[in-house]
Amino acid sequence: MPLLEIKNLTHFFGGLRAVHNFNTTIEPGEIRGLIGPNGAGKTTVFNLTTGVYKPTQGQILFDGQDITGKPPHQIGKLGISRTYQNLRLWGNLTALDNVKIAFYGRIRYGLLGAFFGLNGRYEEERRIDQEARELMALLDIEQYADMVVSGLPYGIQRKVEMARALATKPKLLLLDEPTAGMTPAEMEETMEFVLYIRDKFNLTIWLIEHKMRFVMGLCSHIQVLNFGEIIAEGPPEAIQNHPEVIRAYLGTAVT
Repeated sequence: MPLLEIKNLTHFFGGLRAVHNFNTTIEPGEIRGLIGPNGAGKTTVFNLTTGVYKPTQGQILFDGQDITGKPPHQIGKLGISRTYQNLRLWGNLTALDNVKIAFYGRIRYGLLGAFFGLNGRYEEERRIDQEARELMALLDIEQYADMVVSGLPYGIQRKVEMARALATKPKLLLLDEPTAGMTPAEMEETMEFVLYIRDKFNLTIWLIEHKMRFVMGLCSHIQVLNFGEIIAEGPPEAIQNHPEVIRAYLGTAVT
């Protein structure tokens, strides 16, 4: 059974059609790519999948369950997490606190425990702190745990955001331009990192990216979006030489 299946997804912003008849099927363990020009509707597809927007029409099935129109917190609890094109970290908090925030959707001590400081609350807070630090250690950013995140290098902030997404224990991780603003060396490191977390956490990954070396090197299947519609899809070798993709997006064949 596919992990994610999207059928005939369409969305309008007022009179503007942002996405039209979008379909995809993503299997467990796959790294799937979604590419296209700026304004093609890629992030809108992610926002529809994660509940930020409710689709005008269409259906989204995740792990066999219809999640169409569900709010983001419910979709997150079912096992979909994401990062953003523009970092959405709490800049005045430490890196550790940014990661710990993601754990609070699964706390068990409840409202009374929070107000009255019951033993269960302190035990769970210690567990959250330990798990967050362990996750940061896996991503090799534990040395930044107690630093205010706004003062950290951009590449480290990206890893903090990734750690926060992984803290929700997702089955499907959506990455929206994960190498935006990175140097070529940082991009190569991120490619290795994406493969590492896919295998380490048994993840399925769906990513948006403009850097073709990154996409072609990671994805087994790529869909190309233009003006909200799929114009091509297939393995990297088919996409990089597809005439319509070259005309609408790439400009020249990728080598």
